[in-house]
Amino acid sequence: MTSQSIKQFSFIGLFVLCLTGFIGPAFSLLLGLAFTLIFTNPYLSLSNQASKWLLKLAVIGLGFNVDFNDVLEVGRSSFVLTIVSITAIIGLGEILGQLFKVNKNTSVLLSFGTAICGGSAIAAMAPVIKAKQHEIAVSLAIVFLLNGLALLIFPAIGHYFQLTQEQFAIWAALAIHDTSSVVATASSYGPIAVGIATTIKLTRAMWIIPYTALAGVFWKSEEKASIPLFIVGFLLAALINTYLPEYSTYWQLGYAGAKHVLYACLFLVGSSVSLAMLKQTGWRPLAMAALLWGIVSSVILLLIIDGVIN
Repeated sequence: MTSQSIKQFSFIGLFVLCLTGFIGPAFSLLLGLAFTLIFTNPYLSLSNQASKWLLKLAVIGLGFNVDFNDVLEVGRSSFVLTIVSITAIIGLGEILGQLFKVNKNTSVLLSFGTAICGGSAIAAMAPVIKAKQHEIAVSLAIVFLLNGLALLIFPAIGHYFQLTQEQFAIWAALAIHDTSSVVATASSYGPIAVGIATTIKLTRAMWIIPYTALAGVFWKSEEKASIPLFIVGFLLAALINTYLPEYSTYWQLGYAGAKHVLYACLFLVGSSVSLAMLKQTGWRPLAMAALLWGIVSSVILLLIIDGVIN
């Protein structure tokens, strides 16, 4: 057996191990990261594509543990907070982008990704502002790095401040970029946190449409964004779970399977990092994004502790 074959066999074995659910979300991410930095990913292109589809599948499956009425309530109760917070984060990102002299498009993508839902928001905004490929790549790489950091430090901070699962779910959903990292981080904090965090994050993700439409007016762009289909799938799963309770045993199986798929997805996400990606980001956009994220996370945490956000 050649060294390449051993590497491929080991990669598949670790992926299957994460899929079993015996390894938690944070360790799955670190395992993928360690493997690719030490041995390199033998299936880089395939794992990049697979991670995107598996994430969508996992998010849809998580909807089988959510009450659709809760989704409606979250959307209704957080309407003003969502508009104010998204607008404020984008505005702050604009200021920091100028302060750090970050490329205009990169600054907009990072701000939009921080304000709404990371990679999905970046992918939706990129064609509207006519972002170049390297600007998109840098933005996605930075968001990924901060997502990984959040997965490691958020639970520790939550326990330090003795946040309830409900409080932690709100903080994670509002402060962490990508849906996958929000779900994974919440799942490591508690089962109640997962449902609440997922619902809040996906409800927030729906604001991609009006904000990209508004950006299109300023950029005089004809590109239009659409609601990601996995959000529609999540809502349908929540509807099924709510109005067909007699089959709850099957819905819970779907939910449990979705969590396993999520862990395997995090392994693939970690394995997609490369040294070239880390070098490409540069210090200015990374510093701008990290400071923006730090300010947003800290302010939201303080507002939750003080009871302003609940």
